Amino acid sequence: MNFEPVIGLEVHVQLKTESKMFCRSKNAESDQANVHICEVCTGQPGVLPVINREAIRKTVQVGLALNCEIAEYSKFDRKNYFYPDLPKGYQISQFDMPINGKGQLTITMTMTGEKKTIGITRAHLEEDAGKLIHYDNNDDNDRSGQKSKVKSHGYSLVDYNRAGVPLLEIVSEPEIKSADEAKIYLQQLQNMMRYLGASDADMEKGHLRCDANISLRESGESGFPEYKVEVKNMNSFKAVSNALNYEIQRQAKVLDRGEVLASETRGWVEDKGITVLQRSKEESQDYRYFPEPDLPVLHLTEAWVSEIKRTLPELPAARLERFLREFKLTPADAQTLIGNKDLADYFEQVVSEFDAWVEAEDLKFNIDDRTEYLKLAANWVLGQFLSLLNAKVVGAKESKITPENFAELIKLIAEARVSQLSAKDVLNKMFETGGDPSNILDELGLAQVSDEAVIVAAVKKVIKENPKAVADAKTKGPKAFGFLVGQTMKELKGKGNPQVINELLKDELRKI
Repeated sequence: MNFEPVIGLEVHVQLKTESKMFCRSKNAESDQANVHICEVCTGQPGVLPVINREAIRKTVQVGLALNCEIAEYSKFDRKNYFYPDLPKGYQISQFDMPINGKGQLTITMTMTGEKKTIGITRAHLEEDAGKLIHYDNNDDNDRSGQKSKVKSHGYSLVDYNRAGVPLLEIVSEPEIKSADEAKIYLQQLQNMMRYLGASDADMEKGHLRCDANISLRESGESGFPEYKVEVKNMNSFKAVSNALNYEIQRQAKVLDRGEVLASETRGWVEDKGITVLQRSKEESQDYRYFPEPDLPVLHLTEAWVSEIKRTLPELPAARLERFLREFKLTPADAQTLIGNKDLADYFEQVVSEFDAWVEAEDLKFNIDDRTEYLKLAANWVLGQFLSLLNAKVVGAKESKITPENFAELIKLIAEARVSQLSAKDVLNKMFETGGDPSNILDELGLAQVSDEAVIVAAVKKVIKENPKAVADAKTKGPKAFGFLVGQTMKELKGKGNPQVINELLKDELRKI
């Protein structure tokens, strides 16, 4: 039978605040376990939570960016379940009165450029749980550092540094139709969090985590299947895509056999490329929600929400439209830049530096067509510069190359003071040392020769030493002519200006 997936994502985003959600413990990562903790986030008797105002503000920011309905009144609830990483025996979350109600996110498909709007069910605020770390006691040393003599199934330790960190859960409508759509939705949601400054949203560090709900229905049907499978333990975009594709195939095989699928929670096993059963799926009544008695109802006034809306930064979708309009970039280049906020910021700073030179008329070439410079700058930012960043695993703002120096290098290329090939060596040196491109150009002896007298002398020497190639160039055309250009460039040790060489070589050949 032909089936189509019905996919909804629950995305958990750790908000970037100084302190945790309900206490003053530091919201920060540490190589040491249980150093950012206090009586509140470890659930000691007699303590009371206090709401983090900045976490509420960032939650409203995200809600506005996702076009959500912002509640005037909202409250926190207790979600009851028992697990070692939940020190209080319950989680402070939101149930029936979330801060952010229905909204939407419009995504752009990478390959086709097609746009699709995914509905948002809600985006509610809660506290994160701690982190369980599992050990195999059969092979490893025990906690004292001595070799264990006891054979067992292993043990687990709990790190509460993460417990109580403000966590925003963004729940999508079940409107995602493929693993690719799910991946793109996640990537663009991550990018939005970074543009807002709400979260670093690194999946590898657990700042952004995703659970997927997936079921299949016959193609053409409009209702929802009677079962739903939740998939957990996906810690990368690739893992989300692979896990969903696996589940689509697994569920289709079961349904093809005429069997009934159960609602359950499954875990993704990365090294085996499969999902495995973890437990039957819980329903909301299993958590026995009730209003959190130690926290007041929130009143989000219209004036406060309006002020937050007024100060929202430019978001990825708007910036993409502006880059296409203002910089005349190709859609592919614009998408790549927008997908990396630091890189997009860096590119804009490079353009700003160059525009300052244009305004000051401090240029030695015709720049009437600004689009050509922007294209040159984009090619170098997205080409050699991005390759260097990726190789060192650093962001643009961590680079030693200032936007001003980068713009100067592009200016040197455009003024034909350095060849494209030599410019790569200059950029590599700049990346290593942070030096000025003009100084590096002189230091490496890579300045391009444009002096006509020097080039004419080299051209005449090449013509004299290659009579057959000269004859071929006059009769056989471009290939033989190209040989003479190459010999001239070799004579000039690769530093000759190709455009000037071409013009002067043609002039000398016409004289023969």
